[in-house]
Amino acid sequence: MELTIECKQRPTGSKPNGLRREGLLPAVLYGHKGTESLSLVMEAKAAEILLRSASINNTLVQVKVPELSWQGQALIREVQTHPWRGYPYHVSFFAVADHGSLEVDVPLNFIGTPKGVRESGGSFDPSMASLHVKCIAAQIPESIDIDVSNLGSGESLTVNQIALPPGVEAQDDGDRVVATVLSGKGGGTAEDEAAS
Repeated sequence: MELTIECKQRPTGSKPNGLRREGLLPAVLYGHKGTESLSLVMEAKAAEILLRSASINNTLVQVKVPELSWQGQALIREVQTHPWRGYPYHVSFFAVADHGSLEVDVPLNFIGTPKGVRESGGSFDPSMASLHVKCIAAQIPESIDIDVSNLGSGESLTVNQIALPPGVEAQDDGDRVVATVLSGKGGGTAEDEAAS
């Protein structure tokens, strides 16, 4: 599913709080022309709907600025929220070229119940929630599925054991532990395995 947001150039001299009172959300687009940035505004309600479906540094968004005849794919780099009300305050986009490689964080999705949990009463201990990867914009996976059903008691899974989609390359250390099945017997053993 492609996500789209329409933006307008931010009026010169406008104040962020004044824009918010008008139902607009300030935003900035980086990378659309080299190092140039572009100050934008978008409808606050449209931005909230977008942010419910998009992940920071992971989801490609089609950004359209009709008055500049510009549109292109971008990643949401940062979302600033109101300190206590929690609604979006400012959004930063980063335009991506179709041919360039990007580094992004992709959520990990663990599938199955490990053998060491089923057979030995151990506990599953994931130590990473996401993986830092490099790929072109069109190949950014929404998540990476990892089947852990064959993981036995006391066994660990490392980054270089993850099967990645074609064109996606892990940037984290290959020996870094992604998840471990802690032993169900002996209180000290579980702690020792978690530390290793």
